[in-house]
Amino acid sequence: MNKDIELILKQEAEAVLNIPVTPDYEKAVELIVQRVHNLGGTLITSGMGKAGQIAMNIATTFSSTGTPAFFLHPSEAQHGDLGIVRKNDIMLLISNSGKTRELIELVDLTLGLTPDMKFIVITGNPDSELAQKSDVCLPTGAPKEVCPLGLTPTTSTTVMTVIGDLLVVSTMKQIQFAYKDYAERHHGGYLGTKSREHCINTSK
Repeated sequence: MNKDIELILKQEAEAVLNIPVTPDYEKAVELIVQRVHNLGGTLITSGMGKAGQIAMNIATTFSSTGTPAFFLHPSEAQHGDLGIVRKNDIMLLISNSGKTRELIELVDLTLGLTPDMKFIVITGNPDSELAQKSDVCLPTGAPKEVCPLGLTPTTSTTVMTVIGDLLVVSTMKQIQFAYKDYAERHHGGYLGTKSREHCINTSK
């Protein structure tokens, strides 16, 4: 059992280390900063299934670190929720296959409402239709799932999460997000207390 666990850990770690690092990361962060922080827009994340759960997590992490963001379910968008989309917003879409019908439709519907929308796509298939519709494509490297069936999103979602972290941390550095900013957004819990204590200690 332990050898199996060690092998899984090794496979997951290798997948993270093999994420393609391209200039598109810089482009993605520049777009987020420009649309959200310079033009007053919002970062909108979306995805279906497990990728959607990752997209939701990325949105909450961005929001807690100074970049307003929310998750838009691609199916609910077709039933009125698309109305939350505004000019100067930017979308971050996640699809391992790059063929998720609901996301492809979301792109087309969004452009009908806000033609100037910009799209960042995280996908395992940079040649896919969704990737071709994007302004910036961040490939995952299409890692093999550690699931014994090779089907359940496991390694792919690990990599998607890490790519989200790369975008969040890079954006924090660009906007110079500080302890004071963190404390203003975290009024409860251990992290809120820790950030306020740091502000108090550094002001002495």
